[in-house]
Amino acid sequence: MHKFTLFGSRIVYDVASGSVHVVDELTWRILDYWPAASREEIGAKLGQEYSREEIEEAVRELEELKKEGLLLAEDQAPAALHLRQQSVVKALCLHVAHDCNLRCRYCFAGTGPFGGDRTLMKEETGRQAIDFLLKASGKRQQVEIDFFGGEPLLNFPVVKNLVAYGKEAAAAAGKKIKFTLTTNALLLTEEIERWLNEEEMAVVLSLDGRPEVHDRMRPRLDGSGSYQRTVDHILRFVNSRNQENYYVRGTFTGLQPDFAADVIYMADLGIKHLSVEPVVGAPEEDYALKEEHLPQLLAEYERLTEEFLRRQETGQPFTFFHFNLDLTGGPCLAKRLSGCGAGHEYLACDPEGNLYPCHQFVGNKDFWLGTVDTGVEKPELVQRFQEAHVFNKQKCQNCWARYLCSGGCHASNYHSHGHLLEPYEMGCALEKKRLECAIYIQLKTAGLV
Repeated sequence: MHKFTLFGSRIVYDVASGSVHVVDELTWRILDYWPAASREEIGAKLGQEYSREEIEEAVRELEELKKEGLLLAEDQAPAALHLRQQSVVKALCLHVAHDCNLRCRYCFAGTGPFGGDRTLMKEETGRQAIDFLLKASGKRQQVEIDFFGGEPLLNFPVVKNLVAYGKEAAAAAGKKIKFTLTTNALLLTEEIERWLNEEEMAVVLSLDGRPEVHDRMRPRLDGSGSYQRTVDHILRFVNSRNQENYYVRGTFTGLQPDFAADVIYMADLGIKHLSVEPVVGAPEEDYALKEEHLPQLLAEYERLTEEFLRRQETGQPFTFFHFNLDLTGGPCLAKRLSGCGAGHEYLACDPEGNLYPCHQFVGNKDFWLGTVDTGVEKPELVQRFQEAHVFNKQKCQNCWARYLCSGGCHASNYHSHGHLLEPYEMGCALEKKRLECAIYIQLKTAGLV
């Protein structure tokens, strides 16, 4: 189990059952010794501050919770690994453009081309990719495609034609495709907006926050800032669809560790669905996050939690992606063990039709899987990703968050340590803090703290 305090509340999270308990000071202190120590031993340690009756009653309540499977529950997950069904591909990140109209400093795609040539996907390649997905998805009736780049709107005519083709091909196969488009919004015209809305397509838009923060990291080709055009287009777009079916996503860096200010700034603009992600950069980069930033970053999540709850109470709510947590049901066991499914359930396709485990591995020859024409040619690489679950990650074995974070991002782990099974420490620390804040928000919203 995991004990933590937040805003004066003492909270206990039971790892195996997912149960959450708010406890008083006596129970909190007893949990430092129980269940290893007997009631008599606990009484000897705490007897000068609490009566025997108080201690025994608190221990009885803990034992009852344990009996009900709500505390120190038996962990069924390891034994359930063999129940996982054979993976099928259910989502494809379609790189329709390996080019971009921005030159973001932290871009993992090398400002667009992913280490190769600046190029756009041909429609025929995109059709082959859709055919591959529909076939590789087996009996799944719903699959997903994310139009990605670079900047996918540089290739908008192909995107438009591929959606029409995908809907027709999926219907013929007895399936449906959910489409998403990720864009920096600079090319987002009113005509494109209308089409996206008519297609009811989910959209992820990039904005880092305050003007000076955004312009420092996301300049145009000529070095000028992109903030004003970006924010004008984003606000027009989100209002055109009644604030539904989108996320505005930012990236925070070591140059702006006070990232909560950027989330609050964007919420003040009227953006309702927000996410900001920590940058992953080489240590020598001036924008990289370092261990020295960690205390402030953790404090920023607490600051954001307070503001999130305040705005809920005052009728000005916004959604923050990392505070979305379902404590009652949540993802299935296989999802909690393996995470995003990169490399076996989720693949990326470059403009030439080459397949990779996810968008962050595109261009890395060591992670080439095959092509949309030939299919997956490296089943041993697929197996590596299937086996990169929390029980094969030594540092995850005793981590309280293992069933909530699934061992972290494969790409971040690989880029920081050169190995899928070695978690990225900074990412772990930030994820655990986000989870504590999300748990607190659930309790606060339910009136339990």
